[in-house]
Amino acid sequence: MVTPAQRREAVSWLQETRTVSERCACRVVRQPRATQRRRRGRRDKAPKAEARLLDLAYAHPAWGCPKLHQQLRREGHRINHKRTERLYGQHGLALRRRRRRRLSDRVRQPLVRPLRPNQCWSMDFMSDSLADGRAYRTFNVIDDYARDALAIEIDISLTANRVVRTLEQRCEWHGAPEAIRSDNSPEFRSETVQAWAKARNIRWDFIQPGCPAQNAYIERFNGTYRLEVLDANAFRTLDEARAATADWLAIYNEQRTHSAIGHLPPLAFKQRRQQRESLEKAGLG
Repeated sequence: MVTPAQRREAVSWLQETRTVSERCACRVVRQPRATQRRRRGRRDKAPKAEARLLDLAYAHPAWGCPKLHQQLRREGHRINHKRTERLYGQHGLALRRRRRRRLSDRVRQPLVRPLRPNQCWSMDFMSDSLADGRAYRTFNVIDDYARDALAIEIDISLTANRVVRTLEQRCEWHGAPEAIRSDNSPEFRSETVQAWAKARNIRWDFIQPGCPAQNAYIERFNGTYRLEVLDANAFRTLDEARAATADWLAIYNEQRTHSAIGHLPPLAFKQRRQQRESLEKAGLG
């Protein structure tokens, strides 16, 4: 079957090689003249949105199409999600990811979603290495309510005293949490850390050994941090790792949207709660 586009090319070829009129060429290939003169194609109604999409995709290659679309909408670009998907595929922005093997069915215990900030913090350690092979660790702390990252400490060694110092500083900045969830690392089990939590009247919830899903909020954060920072860079020094992490934290907390909190960045989610509480106190809620 010959398509209209192919007939259009045939008409153009006859006009150029046989020096016949458009009317005659259309009659030969049975192409309506209205179809011949109509140039199909989409007029780019949002060139700025397309350029911004490419900028975001190259700056944050781990962001998928839905997250890029939400970011464009938050920045005020009037673009339909179908157009975003079309541009995403047209420019080849999709990353190939290996499918993880599905585990056998088991009884899952859903995490209780916090209803307010500082209701529960989650924390964990991560390990990576510099370009010269030296190993280092990171100590990550997030607030489960808005999924905002409170701290990422990076050093060759992170002792229990360093954990206490970091937590004490975050308590001064954000207020003390009601509870903390972590795995059974020796640093968290140490007398120094547990004595600090008891003095602060903070409940410490340890997950069961071999059950990282019980600490899913921080595990999900660790995966994002590793994909977008640790695996995306080859750091030569700890200072480079700290600088890149600080830049990423600002984007993560202030710009990167999260589907679990209404497609908002963590700080915007917390600000919306504060505004709602202010209206309720003023009797306008």
